[in-house]
Amino acid sequence: MSQLDSTGLKRLHRYWRRRGHERLALVLDRVQNPLNVGSVVRTASAERVEHMYLIEAASPEAPKAAKTAMGTERHLAWSAFDDAASAMDAARSDGYRIVAVELASGARPLHELDLTGAVALALGNENHGLSTTVLEGCDAVGFIPQLGRVGSLNVAAAAAIAVYEARRQQWTRMADPS
Repeated sequence: MSQLDSTGLKRLHRYWRRRGHERLALVLDRVQNPLNVGSVVRTASAERVEHMYLIEAASPEAPKAAKTAMGTERHLAWSAFDDAASAMDAARSDGYRIVAVELASGARPLHELDLTGAVALALGNENHGLSTTVLEGCDAVGFIPQLGRVGSLNVAAAAAIAVYEARRQQWTRMADPS
């Protein structure tokens, strides 16, 4: 086994793009650290997230965010909002069902939720999580099960896990036509 060369890497990515994908978006609620936003942008670009709805969040164009995203922000559309209700309305009018990723009462393990179809995953502030407006406005709430002694994940890590879970479910559904 050896690492893929550039041709092998292009073939691998082409194969996965051809498998198809459904619409996926992110709602970032008051994510303030530009390094976190840059990391989320890079993950979103890698997994073909269609749009990011930013609620009082650091801009992907901020120098630290752009440096962390390593230029991938050019592959991703985003809109900035001053209030949560406007962002949620925009995501819904764009056809997304909104699923919160939050440690909250009534939340279910993320892998038990249906993340297929047009879905926007909502993630919150580094210290306070999702605002009440966003949390109450979501169609479902899921959490990422954790086995260790740490109480929560970094928002960029949580976004990566959630985006991958959504894509995994979509790929599984597309492979199983039943």
